[in-house]
Amino acid sequence: MKPTEHMYIAFACLVFITGCRNKTDWYENFKEKSKSPFGTYILFNESKELFDNQEVNLLKENIYDHLLNSYFDDDYRFNYICVKDNANKITYRGIEELLLYVEDGSTIFLSLNNFSTVLKSTFEIETQNTDLLSFRPSHLKLLKGTLTLHNSSFFEKEFTYDRNLRKHYFSKFNQNNTIVLGTQEIQGKNQPVFIKVYYGKGAVYLHSQPIALTNYNLLNDNYKYAENILSYVPDGDILWDPQIRRSRINSDDEKTENSESVFSFFWKHEPLQWFLYLGFFGLIIFILFNVRRKQRPIPILALPKNSTLEFTHTISNLYLLNEDHKNLVQKKIQFFLEKIRSRYHLDTRNLNNEFCQKLASKSGNELQNTKYLINTILALNKKLNCTAEDLMSLHKMIDNFLKKH
Repeated sequence: MKPTEHMYIAFACLVFITGCRNKTDWYENFKEKSKSPFGTYILFNESKELFDNQEVNLLKENIYDHLLNSYFDDDYRFNYICVKDNANKITYRGIEELLLYVEDGSTIFLSLNNFSTVLKSTFEIETQNTDLLSFRPSHLKLLKGTLTLHNSSFFEKEFTYDRNLRKHYFSKFNQNNTIVLGTQEIQGKNQPVFIKVYYGKGAVYLHSQPIALTNYNLLNDNYKYAENILSYVPDGDILWDPQIRRSRINSDDEKTENSESVFSFFWKHEPLQWFLYLGFFGLIIFILFNVRRKQRPIPILALPKNSTLEFTHTISNLYLLNEDHKNLVQKKIQFFLEKIRSRYHLDTRNLNNEFCQKLASKSGNELQNTKYLINTILALNKKLNCTAEDLMSLHKMIDNFLKKH
């Protein structure tokens, strides 16, 4: 990577934009479209230049869904990048799927303030953040420090930051497959903040100071630090994760940390705190003035019950209680094939390539998606036992397929 005129132009534009604002937003959002000091507008928009014109794709869906819904060649390699406060939308299944590609030579680059339990257990790391209670801009403004890179080929190795640099580092990692690439001086000791974890033919780069990659610090002559750490990312397409979607295919919430509660988010912002206080006070007043009802309650007339739906619900519950997922999968397949016969008048006795082409043409679905669904049906028919996840995945694929009509 090398600095370009585009980056300098972006810097100048951002200085002008932020200078024209009446009040600067100092909250850390790490959003790719945000031009506030702690957004990542410059980093993302200059990524094509930073990565020597490699293709950069901003994900519009969860990474797990993207990998399952995409069709890659066997030799396809990519680089997954995520620069956020946390990456809680990466589920256990999602990181497992990512690591399958890393094992074949792909790369993961994560720069986060908070590493979830899933990420810590997967990469065998522990983190320490002595500034965990500092979250308001007025508190974070006082956090200064220096980051150092160990690669001897870098012309500049030390970078000083004048605010928002938490004492957040990797306190434990597997030394058999991990090397330290960068440190931060904390209480007189150089603690690792940038490490490389070897995994199969690929690698995982973990960075605990995403603030160094934000607009403010790129404008403050520290853009070389961003260039240096991102220079470890090899050639290949970039999958840039904005962390805006949870997985629709698999929600492994029991193995993923719960996302930050609404109230904790409100508590971090002083104007929103006052909103909570006023809202609570207004609710109390409303209750006090409406304790007594002003009229007799109107009786609710129950609608006639649909016994057919209740019967169907009862039968399906029996199958679920018996965990007879294979039987439900077969019935779901039979239902789908009957729909195909009645709706498109196609013979479903031979589910070959010719059938897939006819079905895709008549249904309006893409040929690749059609083949993927038919191949899944054939695979499930061959299995002796099916799991709940197989059943749910098949249901969602069939539902999405039929919606195209």
